[in-house]
Amino acid sequence: MSGRLDPVTLQVLAGSFRALCEEMGAVLVRAAHSANIKERRDASTALFDAAGEMVMQAEHIPVHLGAMPDAVAAVREHAQRPGDAWILNDPYRGGTHLPDITLVSPVFEGDALIAFAASRAHHADVGGATPGSMPARSHSLEEEGVVIPPTRIVAEGALDEQLLRGLTAQMRGTRQREADLRAQLAANRVAGTALARLIERNGVDLVRAGMAEVLDYAERRTRASIAGIRDGAYRARDVLEAEGGGELVIAVTVEVRGDELAVDFAGTDPQDGGNLNCPLSVTKSAVYYVLRVATDPDIPASAGAYRPVRVTAPAGCLVNARRPAAVAGGNVETSSRIADVVVLALGEAVPMPAQGQGTMNNLTLGSDAFTYYETLGGGQGACPDADGPSAVHVAMSNTLNTPVEALEQEFPLRVRELSLRRGSGGAGAHRGGDGLVREVVAREEMEYSLLTERRRVPPRGASGGDPGRPGRNLLRRGGGDPEELPGKAEGRLAAGDSLRIETPGGGGYGRPSG
Repeated sequence: MSGRLDPVTLQVLAGSFRALCEEMGAVLVRAAHSANIKERRDASTALFDAAGEMVMQAEHIPVHLGAMPDAVAAVREHAQRPGDAWILNDPYRGGTHLPDITLVSPVFEGDALIAFAASRAHHADVGGATPGSMPARSHSLEEEGVVIPPTRIVAEGALDEQLLRGLTAQMRGTRQREADLRAQLAANRVAGTALARLIERNGVDLVRAGMAEVLDYAERRTRASIAGIRDGAYRARDVLEAEGGGELVIAVTVEVRGDELAVDFAGTDPQDGGNLNCPLSVTKSAVYYVLRVATDPDIPASAGAYRPVRVTAPAGCLVNARRPAAVAGGNVETSSRIADVVVLALGEAVPMPAQGQGTMNNLTLGSDAFTYYETLGGGQGACPDADGPSAVHVAMSNTLNTPVEALEQEFPLRVRELSLRRGSGGAGAHRGGDGLVREVVAREEMEYSLLTERRRVPPRGASGGDPGRPGRNLLRRGGGDPEELPGKAEGRLAAGDSLRIETPGGGGYGRPSG
């Protein structure tokens, strides 16, 4: 086929691709065993064309989706056969951090490669130094768990049971890990079935043309939106709170030239000895998220929207780390700060919200018997025309909270408090959203790990608005007085001890009246 599709056919096919990705996500969530996937929905699904460009994604986790093209690119380096599926989590081969395991399946029509289906899910454990595989004080990748390069796990329809058992045997909760991986494989198979139905109805040529046109359409609309931003170079800096009390600088220059953006992180600190480093794939995810915020949210969620954007960063810096740098916190915390600093830079050119909480407030609890992982919502920054929402997952996270009932039923924990942290949002003509409070009590001995940010440096307000209140982490031993913990902390809880997490509020927008 040649030429553009008519608008009606394009929208029908785009809707079909979107529905396919949403169906993948629904199957993954419903088939998974771990609370982190089935309750919090910490998983993402997407469809790629044969060349590895992301045609469509479900509206899941921003930090997963912008990085998945690099995972598919790593798989495409190998020969593909009908019925194959690939597994990987290596952050330096298209992964994000080790708990995020990606399954990629080629989809064929006869002998012709048509597409790739991909699913990524945060597994509750992948081995490593601490239960939950989110250590606060890791210093190398190997401390964080099992590193999986792109590996064929299904060959022409036959699952490699020995490989699956060998990988999951290195992880805590082996049976649950295996069940969650099988759920991902099921989600990918659903994509193949749905795409086959679409081809049967429309023909393979039209489906291929639809994939190409969705990409081109997203590019055209994105370029039109960028062209509406004033040309210029816009700069910003922000900091991460390093372990031990120091600060790590992230610097960015966003240059708008006509209908293109160049985003350069020159001036960012070198990669750190801790785990706030992130590979360039995660950095691109954060930039792409901000692009969607700053342009038109109705643009199809495809790689075509990213074609007008070039992201660069010095090799070996905090946001373009090199092996064997640890990355557990980079995916969750540094990605949040990258989004903050790019929003700050673009705020010089177009109206942008004040800073949100800027952290995922990672809480991990566990032992050899169980692992519990959660990211916690907080305050979103206020906008020029509205208050910020409260107790939501901000920016790079798009998960749910674990319901109290599910948490207490599945884990040896009791929830003492789950509430709004009232008054934590910054004042302004529009107030920042409030954070939340989650306090859990251990019912048996376990380890804890906290990877959190914005404990010392609060989220900024915008246009004269006040900053939000920074977060706090509190440990109470038995019935004693609470002890404040640093943003990155590890330790043990005895039965009766509790952890209380007070998440940051968002910044206010505009000067407060009176």
